[in-house]
Amino acid sequence: MGAGNRIRVARVYDDITPDDGQRVLVDRMWPRGVRKGDPRVGIWSKDVAPSKDLREWYHHRSEHFDEFAERYEAELSDSPALEELRALARHGVVTLVTATRDPDISHAAVLAELLKSH
Repeated sequence: MGAGNRIRVARVYDDITPDDGQRVLVDRMWPRGVRKGDPRVGIWSKDVAPSKDLREWYHHRSEHFDEFAERYEAELSDSPALEELRALARHGVVTLVTATRDPDISHAAVLAELLKSH
């Protein structure tokens, strides 16, 4: 199974599926309405999330997604948190979870592509 098949993205509010493997919350802030210890969260890797400044600049405006992705990738260069996720992905399926309403244009989607490409 290649790395591309082992990386998934889901909303933290979605029910767990048998194919999720290890769920990893990749948001800097804890999701609203989710209690600590909720199994939908899995591991919390807040250090892999975009900086506050980048998150506020982007504000999920789809027309800025490509530039956001470039800036976020630059932030992640030499990130120990990214390396930890890569190591986790080498051992099985990883589902990156986020509270964002549209995961397809989120940092989780960018992160998934980075993990799939390495």
